[in-house]
This record gives sequence, C-alpha cells and structure tokens, in this order.
Amino acid sequence: MRVLFLHPAAAFGGASKSLIELFGCLRAYGVKGTVLSPSGTVCQAFIQAGMDVRAVKGLSQFDNTRYGYYRRLRWIILLRELFLLPFSLIALWRLRHERFDVLHLNEVTLLPLGILAKLLLRIPMVVHVRSLQRPPRQGVRTRLVSAVLQRFADAVVPIDHTVAATLSNDLPLRIVHNGLSIDGPLNEGSPRDRDKPVRVGFVGGLIPLKGVYELVEAMRVLRDRQVRIECWIAGENARDLSGPKAWVLRKLGFAHDVRSDLECFIVKHDLQSHVRLMGFVDDVRQLYPQLDILCFPSHLDAAGRPVFEAAFYSIPSVVAVANPVPDAIIHEVTGLAIPRSDPELLANALQRLAGDDKFRLTLGRQARRWAEDNFAIEVNARLMYQIYQDVCGVTSQDVHQG
Repeated sequence: MRVLFLHPAAAFGGASKSLIELFGCLRAYGVKGTVLSPSGTVCQAFIQAGMDVRAVKGLSQFDNTRYGYYRRLRWIILLRELFLLPFSLIALWRLRHERFDVLHLNEVTLLPLGILAKLLLRIPMVVHVRSLQRPPRQGVRTRLVSAVLQRFADAVVPIDHTVAATLSNDLPLRIVHNGLSIDGPLNEGSPRDRDKPVRVGFVGGLIPLKGVYELVEAMRVLRDRQVRIECWIAGENARDLSGPKAWVLRKLGFAHDVRSDLECFIVKHDLQSHVRLMGFVDDVRQLYPQLDILCFPSHLDAAGRPVFEAAFYSIPSVVAVANPVPDAIIHEVTGLAIPRSDPELLANALQRLAGDDKFRLTLGRQARRWAEDNFAIEVNARLMYQIYQDVCGVTSQDVHQG
C-alpha cells in the first residue's frame, strides 16, 4: 500500500513526530510513504524515517480551528495562503502520474488542497484532525467545512475524544490516539531527594497559546510562597524572525519574541534560580527522567503530546482543560486539571503536587498504566492501517491473497 501524506508545517513539532512514529509501525504492514511537506527541518526528519519526501515552498491551508480561525486582522493570513497556492498546485500536478492508494492529510487545515489532490489522483482521503475545531454548526464557515468533510472525506480521524467533540457527529469519525514510541528504561517514579526542589517541566514551542507566560508567572507566585520548586522550560521560539517582516508581524500581533519576553521577566523578578530556559532539546527522552511534574498550561483547552510522553515515565501532569475526558487527563488519577491557564490556578495545582510526595508518585504510577493502555504506538498504528484498508475496500482475505 502506498500512502501520500500532506503535512502542513516546515518546523519539526508534535504533529510531525506523531506521523513519523505512526509510519515507523505502518512500514511493518508494507506501507510505503511519500510526504509532501514545506521545506524545513521536518524534511530531514521524514527522510531519516524512511519516507519519500517531496519538498515545496509551502502548502496552502484554510484555518477554521477554534483559536486560529480568521477574524479581524487574522484575515490577512489568507494572503499567505493565496501566495502559496501556485506552489502547492504545481507540487500536486507533478504527482499526477504516480500511483497512490490513500491520501492522508496530517491536519484538517489542508482540506481544500486535499480535495484537489483527491480529485486529481482519484484516491480515498483520510483527514487527521489534531486541533480543536470551532463548535459544530457555528457559523457559515464551520457548516461549510463539515459539509465538505461529509462529501469528500472517506475517514475523519480525530486524535482524541476532546477533538472529536468539536466535530459534527454525522461525519465518518474514527478516533485514533497519537501513538508513542518510548525507547529505553522507564523507571517507576521514586521519592525525590528532600534536599532538592521539585522540578516541573514544560516541553513545547514557545508561543503565547501554550501558556508559557502564565507558567512563569506561577513560578513567581510559588517563589513568593516559599515553595521548593523549580521549572525547566524546554523549547524555542516557534519562529525566529528578523528585519522588517518581524517588525510588521509583531505590530499586527502575529509574532512574539517569547524567549526574550521570558528572559526579561525572569531577570526583573529575580527568578534565575527558579526558572531555567533550556532552548530546544533534541531528545526529550533524556529530559523526562529528570522531571517530577509536567505542566501543560495551554490556552487550547486540550492535553498535548508532552502529557502522554511524560506519563510513560510515571510523571503526572498539570493540564489546563475545562472538561477533561478520559483520554486527555483523568483529574486526581493521572494528574490535575485546572479550568483555564491562570497563574494562581497553576500555582495552586503545582504546590499541591510539590507538597505531597506520596500523592504525586501515586498519580505518576497511575499515569503510566493509563498511557500504556491508550497510547501504545503498535495498537494505534494497527487502527490506522485498518482505516486505510477500509477506505480502499481491502478485506483481510485480499491481504492474505496478496
């Protein structure tokens, strides 16, 4: 089976990492993968994973996600998508004589381009939905996206029940969790050295929506409360821009030098011994064993990949999610959920875990069992492969005969 993946981002991130781990297991089923992706660091990662990479300047998207949808000045972003459209169309046209069995969009924002690819190549389309969408039937755009998915998508794959709840229930939904491949020893949590502070970690790109400003403010609150805790922030600015382009984007509110903002805040409030900016960490498997708590204070009202990765290392999480569902976080079982990304709420949750070693370790052990039940890569890759077979009309007998 040959699958064409469309991937939207040039930078290596959670979506690309999940796709690489998924493909690593799909290869065992005989799947061959070609990925059409913007030029960037992600291309080398795809190549190393054994994928056939077709790099392009950029792929045109249409964003109707809950926090990225077009409004007010954000309508300007459509100019970028229109600029990228010719490059996207040329890249697809070059694939017209190649044989593919399935088209897999690695994010729903690629839907318009996916429709063109589906019609050009005449293959079924699987749409991965990784982001929370605007509520079903809210506005003309949302109804249009739902109608288009209903008409053209052969399978719609939300990554969890939180995302699925933002999609119309009359779509062909098949939930498949982001499977994780964790190598190396996974030691059960052990009591910390009482001479050392509890260590909380943040893993992810430095963008305001990830709640990193609120986390650093929470560390200031905890310092003032004299709580023995420190924070390691692993991540770099999502985009490093300079020159006139950076100035214009910052004035329009589309780009922030988050690292610089954090450095200034840390110095201003004398938090150098409480907050450490680590920059980009190439291998987070070396980081997790050094943490006691994982914090995911995102404004997106959802748990992210670091929560699940940390759970495999018996690390509980504090997550900003208003209505936690069992495959995101189980409050007071695998971690603590707070209703929103707020410094006081974060500080309270972190203080509770920092002050009770027994409770924290219990949550960590339960988080590991939960992660093994929900996010084992082999199980979720098998589910995705079954979806490929279903949309292609392949039966187990066909596979046996092949």
